Amino acid sequence: MHPIPRRRNAIKIVAACAVLACTGAVFTACSEQKPSFHGVDITGAEYARDLQLTDHNGQPRSLKDFRGKVVVVFFGYTQCPDVCPTSLQELAEAKRLLGPDGERLQGVFVTIDPERDTPELLKAYMANFDPSFIALRGTPEQTAAVAKEFKIYYKKVEGKTPTSYTMDHSAGSYIFDPAGRVRVFHRYGSGAQALADDVRALLHETPAR
Repeated sequence: MHPIPRRRNAIKIVAACAVLACTGAVFTACSEQKPSFHGVDITGAEYARDLQLTDHNGQPRSLKDFRGKVVVVFFGYTQCPDVCPTSLQELAEAKRLLGPDGERLQGVFVTIDPERDTPELLKAYMANFDPSFIALRGTPEQTAAVAKEFKIYYKKVEGKTPTSYTMDHSAGSYIFDPAGRVRVFHRYGSGAQALADDVRALLHETPAR
């Protein structure tokens, strides 16, 4: 008679099944924590980590000032004929689509043309889209450093007069979660609804344990 070994084997099988069940539950929980984005998921990227510039009110700013909000960062200039105003209008529309959650969306516009974009001009420009949006400005050297950190291309294109130049630049927005981590890159023209969906996903994301 061998009742004891058989019982021990049964206990081992039950225990193994319990471990597998728990492991499966952990994997399921982890998969539920990671949202699916319309934009490009760049979670864990080792660039676009921070920016430290002065806002249109003369206050030094960095990403940590907006903890608790989803931050959307866009690079451009006020005399941009189409890409910049279209992107900012989509951001303002995304905020409206979010309803009450829109209060936790922070738009940040970084000028690549500090020569012409004065603080007064930037403040008036932001008011055209949403008064809560903030414009940041730096010296030419600071602008170049931040653009490098965010992998943003920009180049001055001479015009007919010294002040009529235009700026070629990358078009797209970086989205940061409420903890200040870069998570998503939205290509130009993705649309307000796609942007709102991704912002909402980050606002209601279950924190990883």
